[in-house]
Amino acid sequence: MVKIRVADYMTKNVYTLKPDDTVEDAIKLIEKTGHDGFPVVDENNKVIGYISSIDLLKKDSKTKIKDIMSKQLYVARDFIDLRDAARVMFRTGHSKLPVVDENDRLVGIITNADVIRSQIERVDPDKVDKLKRTIEKVHGIKVVVERGKVSVDKLVPTQTKIYADELRGRMYELKRGLAEPIVVIVKGNNFYLVDGHHRVVAAKNLCIKELDAYLLKVPATIELGIEKLIRKKGLRSVENIEIIENAPHPLVEITFRNSR
Repeated sequence: MVKIRVADYMTKNVYTLKPDDTVEDAIKLIEKTGHDGFPVVDENNKVIGYISSIDLLKKDSKTKIKDIMSKQLYVARDFIDLRDAARVMFRTGHSKLPVVDENDRLVGIITNADVIRSQIERVDPDKVDKLKRTIEKVHGIKVVVERGKVSVDKLVPTQTKIYADELRGRMYELKRGLAEPIVVIVKGNNFYLVDGHHRVVAAKNLCIKELDAYLLKVPATIELGIEKLIRKKGLRSVENIEIIENAPHPLVEITFRNSR
């Protein structure tokens, strides 16, 4: 079984508070972000506490965060198994854990929502390896897999449409700094997007130039089945992908019940 690390799903862009910030500052940050708690860091970005919305109840607006923050913390390291972090959250009743490096400096935050997300539509080495072996078997070639950055503008899609509801979710994830890789087949100067169409369109909409990717490199001399599909559909760039606005993702069912 492939080990999924905390680093694979943690949020890297973390809202924080300083010890000399006030309750008023914390309330403003809650109103801005919708979050219910924040790590407290010092001038070196070292985590020294945590403040939750409950800690703010019935406190004077000018009270310093350092005077009411929780100092006994549960934290995670980015290299640990995500399942181990999930067990800690479940057993302690915490919905999120700050992620720190060896010097206790903040590098991210992992939430129970991230744990759930890790089980949904994840792109992991097993999935990539299966695709690699399939291409090798079908074409009798050797496929080299690398991890790297790829330009969004160079990608040629292999599907014609995506769904607006899923796109909004992917845009939200990218804004939070989540870095789930896409899967790309590289053939000469061509970059064929195999997995991650919603994420790529989201990146395009957010003016993100590059994305992390699994790059499957194949010889330029072979003819891939997906190339026939690309030609048939007239796909040339991300702009050719249609966004379906009036229908939910086919995996989602919405049920309306009349109230009585």
